[in-house]
Amino acid sequence: MKNIKVEKVTLNIGCGDDNDKIEKAVKLLEILTGKKPVITKSKRRSTFGIPKDKPLATMVTLRGEEAVEFLKRALAAIENKLKSSQFDKLGNFSFGIKEYIDIPGVRYSHDVGMLGFDISVTVQRPGYRIKERRIQERKISAKDRVNKEEAVEWMKKTFGVEISE
Repeated sequence: MKNIKVEKVTLNIGCGDDNDKIEKAVKLLEILTGKKPVITKSKRRSTFGIPKDKPLATMVTLRGEEAVEFLKRALAAIENKLKSSQFDKLGNFSFGIKEYIDIPGVRYSHDVGMLGFDISVTVQRPGYRIKERRIQERKISAKDRVNKEEAVEWMKKTFGVEISE
């Protein structure tokens, strides 16, 4: 029950209010993952002058074995190096890729151009389902949660990642 695993890998491309860039980002995420991306919209009118329901970004979530396989390829693009500051207190981590052609096996597409994206990885242990179930929902105790140090050691051991300060 103490084993750590990847719950999900989320890819996100922020585009601002440029509709052309959003279309390119959707194409890129379809090429990379084979899944249909979701276009995220602004939630409410903000102080930045962005109207409600305006498309701002696109994202796709990978789970299971395909999430692990994509994570391995993405880590190869950043040469298997992460900073300890990229991990949060619950062991989740994020990193960015400046150009999608850095990922091994991905070729340049003229339709897309050059785009970068962010990758967020959520980790969990077996038994985390109790906090999301409908009936008798419970909290995860502090000793059963993944912490930053455990996640760093797990990344070193499982994926061979170098962690720098």
